[in-house]
Amino acid sequence: MNNEKIKLFLVDDDAVFLKSLEIDFLQRADFTIETFATGELCMANLSHDPDVIILDYYLDGIEATAMNGIETLDKIKAFNQDIPVVMLSSQDKIEVAVDCMHHRAFDYVVKSETAFVRLQKIITTIFRYKKMEKELNWYMERM
Repeated sequence: MNNEKIKLFLVDDDAVFLKSLEIDFLQRADFTIETFATGELCMANLSHDPDVIILDYYLDGIEATAMNGIETLDKIKAFNQDIPVVMLSSQDKIEVAVDCMHHRAFDYVVKSETAFVRLQKIITTIFRYKKMEKELNWYMERM
């Protein structure tokens, strides 16, 4: 990853999980983090240009009528299809993971003790892909 801080949006209606995830990222890497308890708040702040969004699958714990994670994912992709979104859920079901991938999530992570480590590896992979894409574009421009 480069020397600039990665701007990370964390979106989860579980305040305790959200805060622990934020603390983990801040302690172990150089991130700029914005946290949101609803998909609506995340959408209202997309102009802040996040590099990666980590998004909860359900998002209905604060308000029953709130957008769920898939609805939020679809709106994020409509706003900017290039923002990588990693879905999080306590659901360890293949159907949930497949649903997320059909809606163009970059990856799917089950909430667990190892979720943070997995998320950090995924973010590293995202930036490795972005770097390779830039290098390929640079190369193609010079051909």
